[in-house]
Amino acid sequence: MHRYRSHTCGALRDADIGGEARLSGWCHRIRDHGGVLFIDLRDHYGIMQCVVDPDSAAFAGANAVRSEWVVRVDGRVRRRPEGTANAELPTGQVELYVTALEVLGPAAELPVPVFGDQEYPEDVRLRHRFLDLRRDKLHANIMRRGQVIDHLRGRMKEGGFFEFQTPILTASSPEGARDFLVPSRIHPGKFYALPQAPQQFKQLLMVAGFDRYFQIAPCFRDEDPRADRLPGEFYQLDVEMSFVTQEDVFQAMEPVLRGVFEAFADGKPVTGEFPRIPYAEALLRYGTDKPDLRNPLAIADVTAEFSDEGVTFNAFKSVIEAGGVVRAIPAPGAATQARSFFDKLNEWARTEGAAGLGYIILGDEDGRLVGRGPIAKFVPDDVLAAIGTRAGVGPGDAVFFAAGEEAKAASLAGKARIRIGDELDIVERDQFALAWITDFPMYEWSEEDGKIDFSHNPFSMPNIDPDAFLAMDPTDRTAMLALTASQYDVVCNGFEITSGAIRNHRPDVMRQAFAVAGYPESVLAERFGGMLRAFQYGAPPHGGLAAGIDRIVMLVCGAINLREVTLFPMNQKAEDLLMGAPSDPTPKQLRELHIRLNPPVRG
Repeated sequence: MHRYRSHTCGALRDADIGGEARLSGWCHRIRDHGGVLFIDLRDHYGIMQCVVDPDSAAFAGANAVRSEWVVRVDGRVRRRPEGTANAELPTGQVELYVTALEVLGPAAELPVPVFGDQEYPEDVRLRHRFLDLRRDKLHANIMRRGQVIDHLRGRMKEGGFFEFQTPILTASSPEGARDFLVPSRIHPGKFYALPQAPQQFKQLLMVAGFDRYFQIAPCFRDEDPRADRLPGEFYQLDVEMSFVTQEDVFQAMEPVLRGVFEAFADGKPVTGEFPRIPYAEALLRYGTDKPDLRNPLAIADVTAEFSDEGVTFNAFKSVIEAGGVVRAIPAPGAATQARSFFDKLNEWARTEGAAGLGYIILGDEDGRLVGRGPIAKFVPDDVLAAIGTRAGVGPGDAVFFAAGEEAKAASLAGKARIRIGDELDIVERDQFALAWITDFPMYEWSEEDGKIDFSHNPFSMPNIDPDAFLAMDPTDRTAMLALTASQYDVVCNGFEITSGAIRNHRPDVMRQAFAVAGYPESVLAERFGGMLRAFQYGAPPHGGLAAGIDRIVMLVCGAINLREVTLFPMNQKAEDLLMGAPSDPTPKQLRELHIRLNPPVRG
């Protein structure tokens, strides 16, 4: 028999009854039932109930083991006594009657409990991640992550894509987040950068004549962490295709993205054909470019209605006169809610920096729509009816309002939409609702820098004929800020999971696009010289996207934090508590790299 096991802990079944077996694993749980010991032995494959009675030669050893000790047991497989079977375990019909036990690895007192899913301080969990990963839910999440990646890789190969590996040490890039820099020993004073994404390399592959590229790519960005973004590094399904339009990319990738959710949905519905929502419409109807479409509420623009001369609500009138807008958020069936429902939402809006969240409660009087609430008396009947039509509400419903400068009003209305949907419990949570968000602005105005800058991806093609773009006046701020790009995202349940574009493959268009954003040709040549040179020697039209592996896995696992689907994540301060990174370099390392440290003085 093998030194450690003849079977795994999840393998034994009825067919093995009467036979001998050897198992090795961790003592998941130990129970003493009147002198008879029950050890639930766990390994990667499952759990097996092992029974040790006082007559067994293994009893003394078994009586000494504790939670998470690693042991080897020998014994005979038998059927569990009547009424003690466990239908929740694949091995639940049988048990191992132990005749011999060997301790392979004793365990000290545990700093993190492994049995059960109780909450525990995150810093302790991350410092002892090897223990945390033994917990059932987290262990299953990590295995599902691998299955998701296998599924995506298989679908891409079926679609005619070939997997490439691009460099990890590369040049710094000015777009996106901060780079992680790596000092060069061979070239003193110079630095490599870890890639924020394989963006330039995958485009160069298209110029080189490869047609369909993909990669499960590690990406590195020196960003502040948040729940849907890990500090330091993340993985994405990176894709690029030659001789394609935006529609070609959608047709190729929508089945892949839908398919991964269908494969791991555990019976939850998944969107069929993805709706396509222009960016401007998304901001208007949902207050965000990452709408959660499980929420049926849609925001409406009622600026025109509140501009009516019959309306005497001066708070909104003054906002509109200053160039602002008024947005309406429907609340179906809310007329029956208690006053506290409305007060709580109003108070919440104040915590968001707003003056409040005005509302009208709607009813019926002789077939006429009537309203009550703080601002209802300022709105004539005909305007109220128009608001009801615009917002899709009627008697028995309520409608809330967000007013202000357009971007702020959209943001508040979007958050209120989520809040109201949750409060009214009308969000269909057990589904995956996916959509394309299209036609992102090519540029945005940077208040911080006082200039036009790229709003999304600097390598995107403007959404007009290239020659028409070249004919535009690059100093015409209004025209440039109105320009959209062939850029697109996929959103799922309120998260952006994919971002992509049709690329700018013409050097003349690229020069003009960067010039509008304030990058002279010298900077373009210095930072993107490789791509600029490549495009001068015959570049095909091309496009692609990148899908966030971590976020997809988080969604299919039902997790609320990316650290629950990542093997060895950092904490919120971008520290690896297990391995002790970042760490201080030794004097020898600094001398070899010709670096002298100048850290900030902490007061």
